[in-house]
Amino acid sequence: MPGSTIRRIEGAAALPAELRGAAVAIGNFDGVHRGHQAVLGAAADIAHAEGRPLVCLTFEPHPRTVFRPAHPVPRLAPAPMKARLLGALGFDAVVEQPFDLEFASHPPEHFVAETLARDLGAGHVVVGFDFRFGARRQGDTAFLQERATALGIGVTLTGAFADEGGNIVSSSRIREDLMNGDAAGAAALLGYRWTFEGAIAHGAKLGRTLGYPTANMALGEDGLLAHGIYAVRLRRADGTLHDGVASYGRRPTFDNGAALFETFLFDFSGDLYGEAASVSLFAYLRGEERFDGVEALVRQMDRDSEEARALLTGAAPLSALDARICFP
Repeated sequence: MPGSTIRRIEGAAALPAELRGAAVAIGNFDGVHRGHQAVLGAAADIAHAEGRPLVCLTFEPHPRTVFRPAHPVPRLAPAPMKARLLGALGFDAVVEQPFDLEFASHPPEHFVAETLARDLGAGHVVVGFDFRFGARRQGDTAFLQERATALGIGVTLTGAFADEGGNIVSSSRIREDLMNGDAAGAAALLGYRWTFEGAIAHGAKLGRTLGYPTANMALGEDGLLAHGIYAVRLRRADGTLHDGVASYGRRPTFDNGAALFETFLFDFSGDLYGEAASVSLFAYLRGEERFDGVEALVRQMDRDSEEARALLTGAAPLSALDARICFP
């Protein structure tokens, strides 16, 4: 991903001296959607105006997963992908604060005095209007403003961010769109085409026998994305981009096995096995189907490929971030 160089730091106490005094955006930022970008953009503006480093403080794993381990949050952007997105937004570093029940038990004054002031040496912090922190979520934005200001840390609060229909943008809405096969709806809320990363692995090579060899990737969250056919763009580790059509699902015509994301790249020949790659979803074309035979399946795959080619040829960036992620 061009322009995405960023330092990943495990824990606030490990922040290097040259990044102290930063403008710090604080939050989980799962998905780095348009609402998150309002917070992140405010921090970037402050860093630029005041000549400060630009740092994001986030928490790993997702706090909701820590509190409810039997119901982990399906991640829109696991830590490596989140870091790449933050790098594309111009952040110098992301502090991935280890989050466990012991950290969650600290009182809110501990978070301000130790994490923000002592460990990060924050010059200015930016949070959303509904930011809560500390044991039993006792700390709120008023508490943060009072305690941080007393320690010489500037505080900026951002308001709720609504979409063009007046509805608040949230990670849960994006997850719902993806689960319903609404790739365009998810992209509208994210401000970029949803992108995931993974290693390309060997599969059963069924596609090769059909004239459609595929790059196979396992999606970490099987319940996050609707099974079906997608128009996609794949970025290799060397930065090159390749358009394609992908199938995500259990291959009901063949083995109905474990869910797999299989991408056929247009006008490409080569060995991708073992490479790390990212895939961006441009459109959901249709649901997963079971065909009576191989010939019927191949005819439909031909139609899917034509539709995907046409759609990708006419695609334009949704934003500057989308241009950095999904375009040359």
